[in-house]
Amino acid sequence: MKIRKAIIPCGGMGTRFMPVTKAVPKEILPVVDTPVLAYIVKELQDSGIEEILIILGKGKDAIKEFFTPNKHLESVLKNKPELLATIKDINKNGEIRFGLQKEPRGSGDAVMCAREFTRDEPFCMSNGDDLIISDVPVAKQLSDAYDAEKGVIIGVQKVERAETSKYGIIDPTKTNGRTVYCRGIVEKPSSENAPSQYAALGRYVLTPEIYEYIEKVKEVNGEIGLTDAICGMMKEGKAYAYEFDGNRYDMGDKFGALTATVELSLKRPDFGDKFRAYLKKLVQDAD
Repeated sequence: MKIRKAIIPCGGMGTRFMPVTKAVPKEILPVVDTPVLAYIVKELQDSGIEEILIILGKGKDAIKEFFTPNKHLESVLKNKPELLATIKDINKNGEIRFGLQKEPRGSGDAVMCAREFTRDEPFCMSNGDDLIISDVPVAKQLSDAYDAEKGVIIGVQKVERAETSKYGIIDPTKTNGRTVYCRGIVEKPSSENAPSQYAALGRYVLTPEIYEYIEKVKEVNGEIGLTDAICGMMKEGKAYAYEFDGNRYDMGDKFGALTATVELSLKRPDFGDKFRAYLKKLVQDAD
């Protein structure tokens, strides 16, 4: 079955970006002039996804406002065709819906909010603060992997062993090309205890069966973990990992956000060369 639906949970409070995230959701903080969430939506749409459900937490109304057509603004911009086209491009490719996670009860609970939307279809899931730039969209890479071998898929990349304590790390049994078969996931292990360097990085293909496994997960500190449900499926051979190709930026982290802004600015045709010259001079002057 072709994967045509995707969900994007956006429930996190963005505490690492306080105080700005007191008023502005971290998912729409800009990379130059475009919210990170808009990049993620485009990735999904470029992967052939037709319907997207953005799952909002409390205080995230600005996300809905960004992706909802604004006829008044379009009227104001009618004499500025380039700006008007930019605004209209936000909504032109596919259908975007919105759901609500009433309380911050973890990633598993956020996925459960999508049950009515996804029904009996496999679907992609992308975290709302993980920006990944690649020649082939990551959601397309994982969808193709799903076509080859059905099952829940976790998108992974290798990280430095010193960085394993920041991620869920795959406990692998064997690899076949980019496919990594696993017995489980270890949450944020020390470098000494990490079973591998394969880190889960915010991209998934989930099957309808995931809901049954989430229902079996025990709540811990008020949260229901998606990782626990996926581990349950791994133990039964129903889930695996796939090492995707792409440059990933953690947009919930200040350094990750700055890195994304610099690197994507350098690629801009309108001012990339000027920005590159500025950085060179800045470094020379600092030396």
